[in-house]
Amino acid sequence: MSENKNSNGLLGWIDARFPLTKMFEEHLSKYYAPKNFNFWYFFGSLALLVLVMQIVTGIFLTMHYKPDGELAFSSVEYIMRDVDWGWLIRYLHSTGSSAFFIVVYLHMFRALIYGSYHKPRELIWLFGMFIFLALMAEAFMGYLLPWGQMSYWGAQVIISLFGAIPWVGDELTLWIRGDFVVSDATLNRFFALHVVAVPIVLLMLVVMHILALHEVGSNNPDGVEIKKNKDENGIPLDGIPFHPYYSVKDLVGVVVFLILFSVVVFFMPEMGGYFLEHANFVPANQFKTPEHIAPVWYFTPFYAILRAIPDKLLGVIAMFGSIVLLFLLPWIDRGKVKSVRYRSTTFKWLLVMLVVSFLGLGYLGALPVTETRTLFAQIFSVGYFGFFVILWMISKNETTKPVPERVR
Repeated sequence: MSENKNSNGLLGWIDARFPLTKMFEEHLSKYYAPKNFNFWYFFGSLALLVLVMQIVTGIFLTMHYKPDGELAFSSVEYIMRDVDWGWLIRYLHSTGSSAFFIVVYLHMFRALIYGSYHKPRELIWLFGMFIFLALMAEAFMGYLLPWGQMSYWGAQVIISLFGAIPWVGDELTLWIRGDFVVSDATLNRFFALHVVAVPIVLLMLVVMHILALHEVGSNNPDGVEIKKNKDENGIPLDGIPFHPYYSVKDLVGVVVFLILFSVVVFFMPEMGGYFLEHANFVPANQFKTPEHIAPVWYFTPFYAILRAIPDKLLGVIAMFGSIVLLFLLPWIDRGKVKSVRYRSTTFKWLLVMLVVSFLGLGYLGALPVTETRTLFAQIFSVGYFGFFVILWMISKNETTKPVPERVR
């Protein structure tokens, strides 16, 4: 009894100085989420889990890594061969980067099918897209750090793209590299950005993303606003507390994810060269170019768009434009209905076209260029951009099904 009293006393002492209980109630125990969440809603919490794992494993890797052009590759080998459990930490981190993009892409797709970018959640979507951008920057900079052949030449190719920008391109690429070629200076600044600057920005964006979500409330598979129907106490009739109901439910997703993740880490961490390229097990050599240079799989859809256009400047514009269009999605889609369950057959076929085009571009971006592959990349690029153009044209006058007043 005395221990419980002391515990309450300590909690009260903390609450008087820091809103611990208030935060717990606002964001967990008294945050009411729709009662009809399905498996698509696992991926937000899984993204947070992978982010924590990447930060923790990254801290241990930096204890042994040397951001030096002469020592970087050998320090990674030292981690893999001589540091106790170093191989596991490195594989957790490398596999985690791919896992991060998998859950984020699925999280974004869920927002697409259920219209989670519609009013009043535009800001949540924008924060999420900035997280996606920060994640791409973090992955790209971390990709250079092993200082292998593909790391070196991949960075050289991607950074050189900025040279296509009129007037400032050459100065911009020189500023990014810190030298006329990818060198020790590039490695040092990428290491600093990867370890310190970008993670800080990423964490801030995640916090703002969650705060914005909890301010307007979560969307659901029916696209119904549960705050419209409340009882006499102001509690949504179709809502349940996030904790313990969804915090326990998310554990199921976490367990399944960790099983699949462990299979990859322990049995196929290179994933046939898609997660860790074979050329990256060879030290960087600025005098020997690999036969085929391609980014990691999660960049290949955008890389394929770049290669599909013969003109370098237009290719760069199309590549960056493909990401900008995602930012503009809340205003491109002018439909009044959110969920795919009640939208038109045309919208559903548009979604299929987008998914097929994106996956096709991702596959082609990882392969060497041929005339046939370039043709298919152009077709898939038209399909990708066509989704946004056609969606803007049809969404305002789209024929939809009646949306229920309450969630089913």
